[in-house]
Amino acid sequence: MDRLNHEFSRRSVLCAAGAAIALTAVAQPTQAGTITRKCSVDSGPGERADLAEQAIVQRHVHSLLGLPDYRLGVLAWPADLTERSLLGRWCYWWQAHLLDCAIDAAHRTSTPDRVDRVVALARGIRARNITGWTNRYYDDMGWLAIALERAERLLDVRFGDAIGNLRGALLEGWNPDVGAVPWRNGDDFYNTPAIGPTGIALARLGELDRAGQLADFLHTRLRDTASGLIHDGVHEPGGQVDRTVHTYCQGVTIGLEAELALRTGESVHRQRAAAVIAAVEQRLTATGVIVAAAGNDSGLFMGILARFLAEAALSLNNTTAANIVHASARAAWENRAEVNGLPLFGADWTRPVAVPEHPGTFLQLADASAASSANLSRDLSVQLSAWMLLEADYRLTAAGH
Repeated sequence: MDRLNHEFSRRSVLCAAGAAIALTAVAQPTQAGTITRKCSVDSGPGERADLAEQAIVQRHVHSLLGLPDYRLGVLAWPADLTERSLLGRWCYWWQAHLLDCAIDAAHRTSTPDRVDRVVALARGIRARNITGWTNRYYDDMGWLAIALERAERLLDVRFGDAIGNLRGALLEGWNPDVGAVPWRNGDDFYNTPAIGPTGIALARLGELDRAGQLADFLHTRLRDTASGLIHDGVHEPGGQVDRTVHTYCQGVTIGLEAELALRTGESVHRQRAAAVIAAVEQRLTATGVIVAAAGNDSGLFMGILARFLAEAALSLNNTTAANIVHASARAAWENRAEVNGLPLFGADWTRPVAVPEHPGTFLQLADASAASSANLSRDLSVQLSAWMLLEADYRLTAAGH
């Protein structure tokens, strides 16, 4: 089913933008509702994923410039007027993950509304990105390529030349002298957050040789031999390594190695994936639960690790990976709060989301220090991370893991 992005005229965009600005000038800020301790009846993995989806759709997903066929995720909730216009800060890769989670839900139980949402989100990304499907950041483009390939493979939804454009841009970013793609065009930083999703996308698009070289780069250049974990990146030329350890980096490395193990049958990739999974269990979990990140960009890190742990459990039958996902999902669900009957997740899945002492005070807790101390987050990234986790938990349970 070809759902080609249909263009709209510059005049219509200007008219819609003017209308949106006029509306936001008189609109009231989005209200949060009252945060309560969890009170709904406990439910199975599918119902939990469904409720996480509903929460994000109701709080975050809005039309771009009032055009119903073009949607994006508001980056914070409750949203101020700038955020609600969707014309402020542009976060391409958050939107790619929102699209990917929407694909999860549509694949779990296909409905016309869910498929339409996938289409509208992809169109929203294309329209808001201005320059087309591509930009200068290889991690951004890798994530969108992964999402659009899944939309085509799982839902039979296509977007014309989108995947071809992204594949071409990722291949053009290759630096033969380094043997990898940089973080962004023209940069000297070759980091796991860009190399990992680029490799996964290329593997799924049939570029196995190039994906294999990216996996080798991560293993030989960025793996810490003492811990078995993957460092953030390296500056080239010069070889200065950023030794920061993120859950994100482990997730995409596991995902890339699992993808190559599945597609090539080479045991080395299965062994590498298993080694990183074991290191994650030992060093990046607390009582079996993925360790906390924070808000903003790092809010997505935990969910990315959970997604690819689930992929490894499914494709490689890795029980350690499955156990981490299940434990994390149980903890995130048990420690949630609720707003109007829908879940609100924290950035730390191991501790409860604190309920304000006075109802209706969410807006006062929106600053970073207060939100952190209460394990609250306004960020779409944190809520997406939990939705991603619960979809992963569902997939594993449905497959008997």
